[in-house]
Amino acid sequence: MDRSLRVAVIGAGHMGRHHARIYSELDGCELVAVVDKEPDRARKIASQFGGEPHTSMADVTRELDAVSVAVPTVYHAEVAIPLMERGVAVLVEKPLAPDSRSAKQLLEACRRCNCLLQVGHSERFNPVVQAMLRMELTPRFIESHRISPFTFRSADIGVVFDMMIHDIDIVLHLVKDRDYTIDAVGVSVLGTCEDVANARVRFANESVVNLTASRLALKTERKIRVFAPTGYVSMDYQKKSGVAIKLADNLDLIRMAKERDFEDLSQMASLDFGSMVNIEPLQVDDVEPLRAEIGSFLESLRTRSAAAVSAEEGYAAVEMAERITNAVREQDWGRGLAQAAKT
Repeated sequence: MDRSLRVAVIGAGHMGRHHARIYSELDGCELVAVVDKEPDRARKIASQFGGEPHTSMADVTRELDAVSVAVPTVYHAEVAIPLMERGVAVLVEKPLAPDSRSAKQLLEACRRCNCLLQVGHSERFNPVVQAMLRMELTPRFIESHRISPFTFRSADIGVVFDMMIHDIDIVLHLVKDRDYTIDAVGVSVLGTCEDVANARVRFANESVVNLTASRLALKTERKIRVFAPTGYVSMDYQKKSGVAIKLADNLDLIRMAKERDFEDLSQMASLDFGSMVNIEPLQVDDVEPLRAEIGSFLESLRTRSAAAVSAEEGYAAVEMAERITNAVREQDWGRGLAQAAKT
C-alpha cells in the first residue's frame, strides 16, 4: 500500500487526543476525521491536529483505512464491530472490553471479518518491556506493583480493569499459559468498585505471579520484577529503566560459593555481596510507547501482518481481569470496612 493511510479517531478524550496528535505527526497517514459526541471537543482536537470534526461516524463521508477507538470501554463493541464489518482496521484502547462476553464478540467479529484488530496495551511497547523481551526469559515468578493517586478518571470501573490490566497483559505475554488459578483480595473505598487489589495467580506450568494495584496511593510507582532460571530483571515502567542479573555472567561467583563450606562462607561476611554481583543495566531505547504502538498498528495494516497485540491476547487479558474482579468480590472486604465504620 503506497498511498497515505486515511485514519480517524473516535473519542476525543484524554487518550483520543494523544492518538490524534501522533497520527498528525506520522508520515504515511492522513488524519481525516475526529469523532466525538461532544461537538466542541471534536472541533478542538481537529483544530489542533487536523481532520474534520464530527459527532457521529455516520457523518464521515470519506473512505477510511484505519480507526483508533478511544471511547469508554463499554462502547468498544458497539463502535468497533461495525467498522470491522466495513473492512476498516481498528486499534481499540485497552481493555478490549468491559467483560469477557463483549470481548468474545469483538474477537469473533475480528475472525469473521478477517480484519485487523489491535488492542491498545501500550505498556507492551514501553522500551523497558521491549528490552526485557529481548532477553527471552522463561519466568518462574513475577511480581508487579502499579500504584498511583486517584485521578478521578475511570471511576466507573475498578482498579483491576483500570490499572492492573496493563500488568495482566505483560504477564500473559511472558508466561504464555492460559490455565491458571486465582486468589485475590481487594477493597472499595471511594465507590462501588475496588480501588485496591492484590491477586496471586498460579499457572499450570508452575509459574507464580503476584499482582498489586492501587489508585489510592500518595505516590506513583509502576514496577515489575521477573525471576527466571537464567536470570532476574527489575524494571521501572515510569522511569523507563531497569537492571538485569544474568546467571551466565555470575557463574564464577556461584561456583566459588558452592565450593566453600559454611564456615568458609561466614568468613566472607565483611564483603559486599552486591558489589560482587554482575548487574547489567537494560539497554533502553528512547521511544514513546503510544507512538510505537500506533506505528506498529499502521505497519501491520500496510504489510497485512498480525497485530502486535492481537484480539486473542486482548480477550485473554479481559478474561483474567474478570476472574480477578470476581475473586475480589467474593472476599467482600468492603462489607467488613462498612461494619467497622458503624461501630
